[in-house]
Amino acid sequence: QRQLVESGGGLVQPGGSLRLSCAASGSGISIYAMAWYRQAPGKQRDFVARITTGGSTDYADSVKGRFTISRDNAKNTAYLQMNSLKPEDTAVYYCNTISERNYSLGSWGQGTQVTVSS
Repeated sequence: QRQLVESGGGLVQPGGSLRLSCAASGSGISIYAMAWYRQAPGKQRDFVARITTGGSTDYADSVKGRFTISRDNAKNTAYLQMNSLKPEDTAVYYCNTISERNYSLGSWGQGTQVTVSS
């Protein structure tokens, strides 16, 4: 069974950068789109970014131009480079796989906390 482990979160000042990683074990990610989501306290989990098996990307409007999603299938890892961070980016960040056949999601990992504060 595939498991996802997110890492790379932390405390950063506004305007700073972080790079999140999502490592998969149990099975490869090459046949799946990969996506990042985030959940702020008291709010629902929201879509942040997605990358298809072919490398096409799309982003939530709130992060366009600041975040970049990428993937390394050989390492079974997806990444989220986050630049120009804002306090409103504070959330727990999760990654997941998306089937390009039926758009189903895989199992959620534990997430990684990102806190943007001075």
